Amino acid sequence: MWTKPGRELFTPRERKLIETHRTPERVQRYLSSLSYNRETEGGTLRSFRTALRLGEVHCLEAALVAAAVLEQHGYPPLLLSLESQDKLDHVVFPFRRGKLWGALARSRDTGLHGRRPVFRNLRQLAWSYFDPYVDYTARLTGYGLGDLRELENCDWRFSARNVWKVERYLQELPHRELKSSERRYQQLLARFDAFRQTHPTGAPTYFENRDVWMM
Repeated sequence: MWTKPGRELFTPRERKLIETHRTPERVQRYLSSLSYNRETEGGTLRSFRTALRLGEVHCLEAALVAAAVLEQHGYPPLLLSLESQDKLDHVVFPFRRGKLWGALARSRDTGLHGRRPVFRNLRQLAWSYFDPYVDYTARLTGYGLGDLRELENCDWRFSARNVWKVERYLQELPHRELKSSERRYQQLLARFDAFRQTHPTGAPTYFENRDVWMM
């Protein structure tokens, strides 16, 4: 039977982070403060401990940090995998408040960060990422819910090594299809292209659902 690890297994610095970040909102602010891991020296999948020590995360590493912190406060260590047609998927940490779903996340684009707990189901939560995800290659096509409690012999909290088993688990996870019309996708792509013509760098923030973003 799964049980969350005792606080004595965490370092003093880790315990302080846990004790001062008891809510999803506080954890999202912490994730947003971290540098984005662009993997300039090769791919990584750092554990909670290593990511905290280096102060740098990509999306999946951020989700592991959120899971390690919030499971100490009663949240199950879940992952929501968002599949893209260009194979550059996104992973967020989903949580429930009452009957509503929200998410925590870190990305190079603010539109792919967290979501307030206002969604009735995971499909709605996944759809909230559809519009901000579209660029010249990306388009969300599916979503799948994973549970880190299903992973045996994978020390995603404390390992000093890359925890590639988490990535393989998500790759094998069943995903539900997110169907979208070609017309809608082309409209979003055209809007992104127009933005990029006048803003060669930076992420667009013109989306209608910004009121539910958690940054």
